[in-house]
Amino acid sequence: MLGSEEPYDKLPYFFTDQYDLGMEYLGFVAGPDAYDEVVVSGSLESLEFVAFWTKDGRVLAGMAVNTWDRMGEVEDLIRAKEPPSTEALQSFR
Repeated sequence: MLGSEEPYDKLPYFFTDQYDLGMEYLGFVAGPDAYDEVVVSGSLESLEFVAFWTKDGRVLAGMAVNTWDRMGEVEDLIRAKEPPSTEALQSFR
């Protein structure tokens, strides 16, 4: 950027708070054909979970719902050279 040869490699990120629901999303999924599985850690019923969109085992994106301060770890999973196991993602808490 601006005179530097270093590539810009920030991942897309957004957050929102809607009444009692807070969400953070990091990564990019280019549509329904871009991933092959969504792995959930936590409880959908209690609205406290982290969801991971994966393709061939690699994490493309993650969304934390009412689970805070986890985006650094989600970014590490997205950038990891080796894909994590499904079990590791399911126990991400």
